[in-house]
Amino acid sequence: MNFDTWFHKQDKIIQIVLLIIPLVGWIVDLLVRWSAFIKKNTTINLVMALLITFLGEFWILTILDGIWIALNNKLFLEE
Repeated sequence: MNFDTWFHKQDKIIQIVLLIIPLVGWIVDLLVRWSAFIKKNTTINLVMALLITFLGEFWILTILDGIWIALNNKLFLEE
């Protein structure tokens, strides 16, 4: 699963747009988080993947990821 590498190869504006569209943002964030966890089995990646899976519908974490990408060029707490 290489969805995280595909996502990080996109322009920053495309990444932000993909994250701020309500349902699409949750699905993209879900795919990126689980793909990152499969590549690197770290506790942080697992915790964030589970949070996005179960609390992602509240949209706060996805907005935080969009802001974090704009500032730091990576997702919030992604290794």
